[in-house]
Amino acid sequence: MKAALLFGKRKGGARMDHLEVLKNAREILGDKCKVCPDCNGYACRGQVPGVGGKGSGESFVRNREMVKQVKLHLDTLVPNQEIDTSITLFGNKYRYPFFAAPIGALEMNYHPSLNDLSYNEHIIVGCREAGILGFTGDGAKDEFYEGPLKIIQNQEGVGIPTIKPWNNDMIIDKIRKAEASGVSAIAMDVDAAGLILLAMAGKPVYTKSVEALKEITLSTDLPIILKGIMTVAGAEKAMESGAAAIVVSNHGGRVLDHTPATIEVLPDIAKRIKGQMKIFVDGGFRSGDDVFKALALGADAVLIGRPFAVAAYGGGSLGVKEHAEKVGNELRDAMLMTGCHQLADIDNSKASTMG
Repeated sequence: MKAALLFGKRKGGARMDHLEVLKNAREILGDKCKVCPDCNGYACRGQVPGVGGKGSGESFVRNREMVKQVKLHLDTLVPNQEIDTSITLFGNKYRYPFFAAPIGALEMNYHPSLNDLSYNEHIIVGCREAGILGFTGDGAKDEFYEGPLKIIQNQEGVGIPTIKPWNNDMIIDKIRKAEASGVSAIAMDVDAAGLILLAMAGKPVYTKSVEALKEITLSTDLPIILKGIMTVAGAEKAMESGAAAIVVSNHGGRVLDHTPATIEVLPDIAKRIKGQMKIFVDGGFRSGDDVFKALALGADAVLIGRPFAVAAYGGGSLGVKEHAEKVGNELRDAMLMTGCHQLADIDNSKASTMG
């Protein structure tokens, strides 16, 4: 049964229970995503196509395991004040410092009950209603980029399109289309140069030199976010290229086996570029506590991928909205119990890795 048919008819003000969303998603996804109690990469190791990590799946597994190693420092001996979870990015204010990560090839990797267009409609609409942003994807077919971009345009530009590292002429053409849609920023997942699915489809993607990236960043007044940075040297090159932000990301463990976890490399990258560029991070972040950990170790915001896909399959745009609010409430609770009243209060004194 189509997810859109299951969840598209609820009346205004209706809410979905988190467990209901998970139950629905398990019934729909079954084969490729097990909707595990902890989305940690073990049950789907090596499933590409599918939702798993590449090869042994170790990169996906390590992302999640290392996030779990970070512990929060409880402290409630602080003044009693309102807690503000909001963040301002690229001139716009959002309710929470986390967003839905771009995911593509839904029919191949998840289930044909949603395609790239219907999935991204759930993501963009649900995220906007929750007060955050959804990132949309790109792929071997033009409609994988252009369809979701039209949805963003219909939602008054509230969303960020993500472009694959094609040749520069194609990238700049896609940037022009994004500019016309009214978006506030554009992302490019430079680590998609290693996506085997694109290679299988005969659509070439490329690594990018600093000079090639400069041509891209200079082609537009919109901020460019480079997704797929895993080293300090990479962050420095991104900054040299004129990018406005990076995403510390190993593509969910789907492009290179045996990488460090993103949260392991985040502190050194943040130490080098914090305040000069915006820093996003993804990879193994599941809860509001996890978002708090990322901010404490130097991120400005977090991208969450697979759990939002589960929410969309299990509850449509309403499921996406409810999942965002669940994570947001968890973040607010973490801030309350660690003595943080605003995001600026979250620093490395509030969380640490326990060995």
